Amino acid sequence: MKGYLLLEDGHLFTGQSIGSQREVICEIVFNTSMTGYVELLTDPSYAGQGVVMTYPLIGNYGVCFEDQESRRPWVSAFLMRELSRIPSNFRSQGSLGDYLKEADIPGLQGIDTRALTKLLRDKGTMNGLLTTDENFNREEALERIAAYKHQGLVQRTSCKAVEHYGEGGSKKVALLDLGGKSSIVQCLVRRGCKVTVYPCDTPAEAILADKPDGIMLSNGPGDPKACGPIIDEVGKLVRSGIPLFAICLGHQLVALASGGSTHKLPYGHRGSNHPVRDTSTGRTYISAQNHGYVVDNDRLPQGVHVAFENVNDGTVEGLEFDSLPVYTVQFHPEASAGPHDTQFLFDRFTAQMGGGKNA
Repeated sequence: MKGYLLLEDGHLFTGQSIGSQREVICEIVFNTSMTGYVELLTDPSYAGQGVVMTYPLIGNYGVCFEDQESRRPWVSAFLMRELSRIPSNFRSQGSLGDYLKEADIPGLQGIDTRALTKLLRDKGTMNGLLTTDENFNREEALERIAAYKHQGLVQRTSCKAVEHYGEGGSKKVALLDLGGKSSIVQCLVRRGCKVTVYPCDTPAEAILADKPDGIMLSNGPGDPKACGPIIDEVGKLVRSGIPLFAICLGHQLVALASGGSTHKLPYGHRGSNHPVRDTSTGRTYISAQNHGYVVDNDRLPQGVHVAFENVNDGTVEGLEFDSLPVYTVQFHPEASAGPHDTQFLFDRFTAQMGGGKNA
């Protein structure tokens, strides 16, 4: 069956429908990773987005459920040049096509992903409509596409109740779930931490009452400025004096809570091959990234300096506070499916906690 992608600027791409045949409107973004599509599909940061894979062949190693970053996929749509229908891998538990169908995720294959990616790079990310209806009303569709807005993404992807991991760990970590990946929890548990995961709307007082040794803020979807009440609570956690480590959306919220600002990038950073430079050592690391917003270079919070910067465009990739034990990064040091160059940041965080005196 034919499938169609109509962008808000009027461009139309035609391919073959894969996965679900339901109609969906979402923000269209691109990812430059060659592997890790299961991790991508289940990363809550992609909620509300349709992802275009720039690598031409997707699905050749199938699907392994152990690789999922959350309990379910969050991507709104999945687009590629060619879908591999016969996976070949000893870990495979099914095909990507079947996985998309079962998860009710619509997608397209057979489109010119190079042309689509160049368009998004030139014009920035755009909303788009995926449909299998060849008789759709173009003008009515463009009106609906233009009116589409993300709403309540963090609340939708966050856990609904407190969760516990790593029983017997020597360090107590409070993790505020803003739409986080399970790899963050796994990285902490492997380092001897007992992790308590809190829903995004948990008051700071409730978290601090549990006397954690460290506080973790996860990644998550959407515009950080849309997280109004959460920002206020993050500010209290920052000022608590407890070691705090924040990733991606958590990093942005720390900046906003401390007097900084954020803005949207034209087409964002999404992939597993983005170079970042440690400003204190000059060393460059290859990082996994997935974000459309960044902290403003020229409006940094007082008493905060840039710890990492993006080699390609100079944007802020991490912050360190001068007088508080607070450290943040825009990229993903947990990095499933890779690279793992910056996982040492979890070692730094656990060292800051100093042995789990409250455990």
